[in-house]
Amino acid sequence: MDANPADRRRKAPPRPLDKARLEELALAYVARFATSGGKLADYLSRKLRERGWDDAEPADVPALVGRMVEKRYVDDAGYALAKGQGLLRRGYGARRIDQALGAARISEGLREDALGSAQERRAAALVLARKRRFGPFGRDGACHDPVMREKQVAAMLRAGHPLATARRLVNAGTIEDAESWVDEELD
Repeated sequence: MDANPADRRRKAPPRPLDKARLEELALAYVARFATSGGKLADYLSRKLRERGWDDAEPADVPALVGRMVEKRYVDDAGYALAKGQGLLRRGYGARRIDQALGAARISEGLREDALGSAQERRAAALVLARKRRFGPFGRDGACHDPVMREKQVAAMLRAGHPLATARRLVNAGTIEDAESWVDEELD
């Protein structure tokens, strides 16, 4: 018997990748996750670093990602739009959405299309204020405390909303005032 039971449970190191295994990893990844071409390339590159390469010809990650895009398993425009709309519904602002899409290596033009309209961005700010109980949505005493209002403005800034939007919602007198500001005609 082994003196140390942990010795028996050690896993063998994973086998190095070859062309077929790399393609299987790519297919499994796009089947499981909605992703962008950049995120898929990052994932495959990381797997190559972790496991190594065991094939005669070098790994061609960009070509594999290109095939996934060509087969429509990966769609950067669809990913950007879905991610942007999801973040807007959760109350995030344009700057935070742009950061998330930039991290997914979405191109500048597609990121701009996914930020939503000015009306949608105002509605997202209202969602955040309502969800976090900022301004008129909070407790009665909190909306009159200047220190608390500044903390609420800071939280809205971290969520990606512009300073003017954050101040407008946090300083709104009533819930109706905040809701009517979202519905105002934008110039």
